[in-house]
Amino acid sequence: MGRGRAKAKQTKVARDLKYRTHETDFGALAKELHGGESDDVDPVDPVEEPDEWSGYAPDRSRD
Repeated sequence: MGRGRAKAKQTKVARDLKYRTHETDFGALAKELHGGESDDVDPVDPVEEPDEWSGYAPDRSRD
């Protein structure tokens, strides 16, 4: 009981996705999926920083 409102919202969203007319930039989508180079992103070399939790590692030297 009580699923009426939730089901109505799901139906509305599904209908909107099915029938909505939308413009899709297939060129941008293909570039994103194929890992194309992007002009607006500057690649940065990652700097390895020490883990803040590394000092809390359990001591494994117990016998």
